[in-house]
Amino acid sequence: MNNSFEFLPLVTIGQFFPTGSIFHRRDPRARLLFFTLILLAITFSPSLLGVIAALLVTLVGLILSRVPIRYALKGLLAPLPFLIFIALLQLLFFSSTTGTVVYFKWGIIVLTQSSCLAALLLLLRFLALILWLSLMSFCLSSSEAISAMSALLNPLNRLGVHTMDLVMSIQVAMRFLPLLAQTAERIAKAQASRGAEWGTKRGGIIAQIRRVVPLIVPLFVTSLRRSDTMALAMDARAYGIQDRRTSLYPLTWKGRDTLLLLVGAVLTAGILVIK
Repeated sequence: MNNSFEFLPLVTIGQFFPTGSIFHRRDPRARLLFFTLILLAITFSPSLLGVIAALLVTLVGLILSRVPIRYALKGLLAPLPFLIFIALLQLLFFSSTTGTVVYFKWGIIVLTQSSCLAALLLLLRFLALILWLSLMSFCLSSSEAISAMSALLNPLNRLGVHTMDLVMSIQVAMRFLPLLAQTAERIAKAQASRGAEWGTKRGGIIAQIRRVVPLIVPLFVTSLRRSDTMALAMDARAYGIQDRRTSLYPLTWKGRDTLLLLVGAVLTAGILVIK
């Protein structure tokens, strides 16, 4: 089958690999807090060196997780054209000529030193975020993430916040991405079997967009139908009858979990402090 029909291998976020690494052996709450700290550091790091340091931390994390780095890099293929497009917009149109070196100027298109650094920072930040989220899903299954979030958000129940509904919404969103890729792959194969031109490089970008539009409509309809079916299934299983849910495997916090959390705090501070 043509590789143009394969969507699921391009979606690395949401895939879990039980490799038994040092991450997998830690408590789900410690893992969730560790990955969340680094994620916040990548998001709010103000400097280019900080984002580069975050990429190095992500690379080391992939090595320690025992997940093939080549597979993790596949997750960058799908959003890479979109990221490059955003970086080009930042590079050519959203720049100031005051207090910086101007490399090129033609009408509204201005290429400056500050715009180059801003575009590079934007591109590397998004790449680091995608790789780190992929690493998080490699080392933390959806069930473990839900258990960890339920335990961490449990004190909010005393304030009247329905954390169970919040956690369930996050769980559905996490498990929806692989299903969405599988559905898109199935629809593309069905349309190609009926004579649709799918995966061809002929025509410009407008022609390629037109070929994608017939995929979006049935994908949207199928997603709505699946959501309705899931809602009926949850009602049939009496979801929401009990305010508090129990767990088959109780969570236990150990000293190594505290060490992992401390390492995450140090790495977060380092990424944010680097100028």
